[in-house]
Amino acid sequence: MPNIDQLQAFVSAADHGSFSAAARQLGKAQSAVSTAIINLEIDTGIGLFDRSRRNPVLTEAGQVLLKYARTVLQSNTEFMARATSVSEGIEARFGIAVEQGIFVHSLMDLFNELALQFPLLDVEIFDPGPNDVAELIKNGRADIGIMTEQESYPLGLFFRGVGHSLQIPVCSPDYPLAQRERVSHADLRQYRQLVMHSRSSETDHPLREQKSPKVWSSESPYMILDLVLSGLGWAELPWTVVAEKLQSGEMVRLNYEFQQADILYGVDVVWTERRALGSSGQWLLKKLLELDPGLWKT
Repeated sequence: MPNIDQLQAFVSAADHGSFSAAARQLGKAQSAVSTAIINLEIDTGIGLFDRSRRNPVLTEAGQVLLKYARTVLQSNTEFMARATSVSEGIEARFGIAVEQGIFVHSLMDLFNELALQFPLLDVEIFDPGPNDVAELIKNGRADIGIMTEQESYPLGLFFRGVGHSLQIPVCSPDYPLAQRERVSHADLRQYRQLVMHSRSSETDHPLREQKSPKVWSSESPYMILDLVLSGLGWAELPWTVVAEKLQSGEMVRLNYEFQQADILYGVDVVWTERRALGSSGQWLLKKLLELDPGLWKT
């Protein structure tokens, strides 16, 4: 079975055009490089170099096997780098759960920085419905979550408020409520409200304020968006979900006569006390808590 030293000698000799140059590059005696390559040829039963010339030249078989030798060496390098990361407390994998409708554009610069700081880290990003972020962290699939605030969290979770998400009351342009200049509570109660609902078995009620006795619910704000566009009801949705439709005129904003300010829901960063965060997790948590609170609104 070829070993790493043999493959290094083979690749270096091919790259530098001679055994002596390979020996200098590897910091070894020329005889050691020559022996390593001869042993590799014996192990494989294939002549890798034509030695009939002044400098050895790759045979046709040697040219074919060279790319595989490079792949093995690259894998070995990656293995050692990953082992070093693990020994230094850097996780091999990290899960991030970002609730649907949260303004993720503000996170892209941070994700790019995470990739540069921890290039060997495998990251999985979830986009669950409301409250299901906490469930993903509780069951260990995610390490850090970003979600709209809840009245209570499962036991063992830490949370910190980092900003607010702007919610917009909307309906389709031809929906009856769209014809009203100002909308009252009594008006809203006459029509179907489309509300966010958690998939979690621990939550059996809508997660947004219910203003109408007639309700349809979904865990996805984008499903609710489609229901609104189809004229099936009205809803309060995150600005990031409805902005494009409002600008195109496919949807209109309702003006509440009883609401004098924007509808804001808090945005929390959530993590667990049951599993210690490694280096990358601690780095990401610190960066999230330092973000400008205004980033989550737009």
